[in-house]
Amino acid sequence: MTAIEQLYNVIREPLLTEKGTDDRARRNAYHFRVPAEANKIEIRQAVEKLFKVKVLSVNTLRVTQKVRRRGYSAGLTPAWKKAMVVLKEGDTIEVI
Repeated sequence: MTAIEQLYNVIREPLLTEKGTDDRARRNAYHFRVPAEANKIEIRQAVEKLFKVKVLSVNTLRVTQKVRRRGYSAGLTPAWKKAMVVLKEGDTIEVI
């Protein structure tokens, strides 16, 4: 696996939500889905190398499982991790 593939394994996909769009406009923060075992240092390095921007801070949170029902059967949604990356003023990432 090459170095670029490893970076793309850390930054799985951007999260495009209404709250994330508002956060991007307010404090220049972008939201990404990342692996549960990824730490803030790995996330910072991946964003800086892939998108060639300066990262000011990284906040992470774990999204817990939720019970979902469909008729009589019940199941769980998968747990995952979200990273909110604040960029230096003037830097942007083209997400679409």
